[in-house]
This record gives sequence, structure tokens and C-alpha cells, in this order.
Amino acid sequence: MRTKLPIRNIRAVVMLAWFTAGLSAQSPVPPTIDDLLNLKRVGSPAISPDGASVAYTVRETNWDDNEYKTEVWVGNASGTRRLTNAKKSSLQPAWSPDGNWIAFVSDRDGKRQLYQIAMAGGEAQKLTSGTEAINNFAWSPDGTRIAFTMPDPVAESVKERERVFGDLRLEDEDRRMEHLYVLTIPPHGMMVNAPRAVTSGAFVVGSFNWSPDGRQLAFDHRASSDAADGGSADISIVSAEGGNTRLVVEQPGPDSNPRWSPDGSRIAFVSAMRKPFDYYQNAVIATVAPGSMAIESLSDAFDENPQIIAWTPRGIFFGASARAWSYLFGIDPVTKRVTRYAAAAESIDSAYSLTKDASHVAFVTSGPTDFADIFRSPVAETLTPTRVSHTAEQIAAWPRHTRELVRWKSQDHAEIEGVLHKPADFQAGRRYPLLVVIHGGPTGVSRPVPYSNSVGYYPIDLWLAKGALVLEPNYRGSAGYGEQFRSLNVRNLGIGDAWDVVSGIDHLVAAGMVDRDRVGAMGWSQGGYISAFLTTKHADRFKAVSVGAGISNWMTYYVNTDIHPFTRQYLKATPWDDPKIYADTSPMTYIKSARTPTLIQHGDQDQRVPVPNAFELYQGLRDQNVPTQLVLFKGFGHPLNKPKANRAAMQQNLDWFNKYLWPAAGSTTGQMGGER
Repeated sequence: MRTKLPIRNIRAVVMLAWFTAGLSAQSPVPPTIDDLLNLKRVGSPAISPDGASVAYTVRETNWDDNEYKTEVWVGNASGTRRLTNAKKSSLQPAWSPDGNWIAFVSDRDGKRQLYQIAMAGGEAQKLTSGTEAINNFAWSPDGTRIAFTMPDPVAESVKERERVFGDLRLEDEDRRMEHLYVLTIPPHGMMVNAPRAVTSGAFVVGSFNWSPDGRQLAFDHRASSDAADGGSADISIVSAEGGNTRLVVEQPGPDSNPRWSPDGSRIAFVSAMRKPFDYYQNAVIATVAPGSMAIESLSDAFDENPQIIAWTPRGIFFGASARAWSYLFGIDPVTKRVTRYAAAAESIDSAYSLTKDASHVAFVTSGPTDFADIFRSPVAETLTPTRVSHTAEQIAAWPRHTRELVRWKSQDHAEIEGVLHKPADFQAGRRYPLLVVIHGGPTGVSRPVPYSNSVGYYPIDLWLAKGALVLEPNYRGSAGYGEQFRSLNVRNLGIGDAWDVVSGIDHLVAAGMVDRDRVGAMGWSQGGYISAFLTTKHADRFKAVSVGAGISNWMTYYVNTDIHPFTRQYLKATPWDDPKIYADTSPMTYIKSARTPTLIQHGDQDQRVPVPNAFELYQGLRDQNVPTQLVLFKGFGHPLNKPKANRAAMQQNLDWFNKYLWPAAGSTTGQMGGER
């Protein structure tokens, strides 16, 4: 029986329908900071042996536990499904060679351990129960074993010292090594045996690769886990049963990421090939036959840093940047011919996973209008991607801001490229406020992608919705533009970088797009250093600046950082050899000129850019009576990797620049404390 609605209810329904239709016709509602942080993000694609399915990870935000939680999903032509569901994260999915199992690591029981789960269904089986966290792992070619790396336990002598004297650290002496283990996989339901160590000694194992016959493992190893010891990496091989290691590659500079040839006769790897300045010089793909020590370099003609993926019957595959884009490449080990594999000329592809025969590839891709998702494709020079994940649907109702690459000439005539973000309702002929967001590195790179580069520190899309332009300059030293371009800031750090930023602003002002008097700049790490340089040496150009984990004094940085070789290579001197170059390239040298309101953000446990840099800049600005605020993120190192810290950093930056670029509007929530 149908109930007749009263007239007043009919009117209400009609009004509601009219109101809803009106809402759908309105402009899209811009996201909030929490909306940006709540975006699900995909990664770590692993293609199945038959090429039909892809395992991948999806990261979500858990505000209750203040963490980013990651689970493993699987997608194919039939759709997608979540494979894991635990209180903590599951990471690094890897298919067994027969395609029946996926192994992964998870910290669901505390320390990160190894698990496997059947594709046919059921609960995950825990494979290891050690006291130390597992890092890298890989199935053997026959699927009966898994090799993995794990740190050595804390030495008994250290435990005894701590019992007597408390918590001490002997710098460069209390080093824990990390070694390679092999675990035999029992039949399902059977008890797992303890893994056996196959390497030992005073070195740290990094990446490794099974030989095609499963009898040996090639691995890179370095003197310690200290970042400064990365240049000591060499390559050895060891029997999968354990025993003495055999050195394969030993030369100055880093040699890493070994990959066996399909016939097991040679090993490919990434090498600095004895170049003394590997921080900014190109690495190459090289090969060696175990026992010969005669190294052949293959990719000298390729003017970028290759990231080796696999050696297949179709050649050696690697990923690399090309200006602001990135692609899959292959190199023929005989002819040295390089082939690019891409679906479009302007594409941003990464995290490749190839089938053993290189017939299919899975990867993450994005572009100027495309949010990052997982795709799979047959391997051909023109890829034909099929979508696997569907996280792009999250931003479908948000404003469609645009991104384009712009180029300009710097002060010394070097060509610089950058990503220009425009609001969805951009109007030619109108002058906009400009926010400059500077990437880290310096060998980072900004790419034209939506809702990605901003998350964690800078709310780019909120400023676009507010009516601003955002420029992300790929200043000299950025990846993707070749070795000569990366070398342009050698003994010119900060100085040339600032030229590139300021000339980019001038370019947009001359084009009639930017209001010269409403410009702000910000960045994290090397971007923070450049921002500190701008706030001191170029103070007249900016209404406000934000310095995130930035260097303020190269002398202070050099004696505190965990990567001392960085400054020795870029400045080609220590502070004792050439104090002038350290002074010329340090923001603190120009502190007397500072007058731009400056926000400083820094993790109080940062080892890469230690916190004395923040205090030095803060006190210098206070002494000049410059409005400044120092925010210390307690317990954080160089990155901010928890959602509440990211929320705080973004809100602080939003408030800071709103206050100085839109003073009439005021702050969105009010400052988190006052400035001096």
C-alpha cells in the first residue's frame, strides 16, 4: 500500500531536489589539509609471473594511531581486492615463482618480520620470529627459499657497557653490521625452521640478487650503515649455503644493485666507475664476469643516473628521469643501444616490476592531470597501459587546477625549467600572488603532478584555490637534466640556486602573470637551504619565507651531518681547506641583510641537517629584529613522517603565508604561538 505524502512534504522533497541540483552545478569544493593527508596512495607494484595480476600497496592515514598504515592489494582484469588486513602495515609484496603465494614484511607483531599468504585464500603465515627487523628479501628462482637481510643483534659487550655506564654511543665505533640470511620455506602448515646466515664479517649487506640456478647470491656491501659510507660499496658473491664470500667488484666509489644475466655468466650493476664526485656525476650500468674483475661500462652515452631493475632475455632494464618526466629504458648489453618504453612523450612512470621474460611490466604512472595509479602493460616501445588501481577517483570532484612546464634563462644564461601550477579559474592578463616551493636534493626533481608534491609540508592546492600561482623550480643540480646541469652548483651552492629562483620569478612577472610585491618562498632540506639563502641575501624579493630542515651555515652543517662527503664534493674542500667558499655559500654570512618574515621548521632529531642549523638562523634573525618563528618537531629526524606532524607543518605554512600575502584576510586558524 502506497502512502500519500502531505502537500508540505511534497514541497520539501521538491525543494531538496532543487537544492541538490544547485549544489552539483556549483564549483568543486577545494580540499582541506586533512583531505590531502587522507588521500590513499599506491606503490610497490609486483607483477605476477604470468603477467596477469599485480600486487601493490595502498597507504592510508590512521589518525587514531598517528601513523600511515599500508596494506597489500591485488588487481587484475576481474577487479581489485585487499589481500592483507592487520593492525600494522604490510609492505614489499613479492610473488612466489609459481604465482601461488605472496610474501611480504609486516610489523603487526612488533618488529618487521616476513610473512606469506596464499592467493587461494586463508590467513598469512609468519615465516620469521627474530628480534631484529627484516629489510630486503627475495624468493629463490625455484620458490623453495627466501633470502633476506637483517641487522646483527646488539653486541654483548655493548649491553654490558650500558648496564654499567648507562646509554652511551662511541661515534664511528658502535656500528652494527647487517647480513644475508636464507630461509627454507616448509610445506604449508609445517613448522618453520630457523634461517641460516650466509654472510658474516665487518660489513653491511645492501641489495642482492639470486643467480638463475639458485646456487649463489650476488650482493653489495659497505663498511657500515652510516650514510657517509655509501661510497665504500663493492660487490661480492656467496653460496646460498653460506661460506666464504668472493669479491667480484672492488674499486673506489659506490658499486651496487647487482643483477645476474639470464645465463648466469655475468653480473650487471650500477657504478660510479671510480669517478671522484659521485654525488653529482653520472653513475652507469656496468657488467662483470665473476672471477675476471674486468668491468665493462655500458651506459656512458646515457646522460642521467640509471636505476637498474632487471637483466632479462630482452636486455637490461632500468628507470631514469628525463627532464621533469621519467620512463622505463632498456639497454642491449652487446650493442649498448638504449630504448625508451613509454605510453606518452610526457609521462611520469616509476616503480617498475617486470615478468621474468620481460613480456609485461607493472608500474606507477601519473601526469599533469593524472593522480598516481598502478598500471600494467605489454613491454613494447609504445606501452599500452591497463589500469589496475583506481585511487584517482578520490580527486574527481576537486578543482581541476592545471600544471605546465615553463622555462627561463638564469642570471648566467643557464636554462632552467619549472612546474607552474595555475588555479582552475586562471585568467590571462591578471597578476597573481606567487608561492615558490623548492624541492630538496639538490638532485631531487619537481614533476607536474596533481595533489602530490605538496603533501606533508606545503598546501599547494589550498593556495591555488585561494587565487595564487605556485612555481616549483628545477634549479641547477636537479635530477633529469644531465651531469653538466647537476655540476652547475658545484662551488656555487645557494648562489646559483638563488639566481635560478629569482630569475624564474622575474620571468613570470615579465609575462604579466605575477604581482612582484606578493611573492613567498619555501622548501625542505636543500629547498630549505635555498629558502634560507633567499631570506638573507635576497630579502627584498619576498613578503615571507619558510625554511624547512634547511642548512644555514655550511661549517655548522659539515661538522654535524651524517653525510660529510656531500660538502667535500660540492664545495671541493673542507672548512679547514677553504673557509671562504664555506662562508660565501652560507646564508648566515648575509644575515645582516635579512628582513623577510621567516618561519623555521625542523625535526629535533635530524641527523642529515642537524638542528643547530635552525637555531643559528633563528638567533641571527632575532638579532636583526626580523619577524621569525622556530617550530621544533619533537622526536622527528629529517623527514616528517607522521600525519599529525604533517598536518601541523602544512597548517603553519598556510597561516604564515596567508598572513603576509593576504594580510586583509588574516589567518585561517590563528598562529600556533607567536613570533619574535
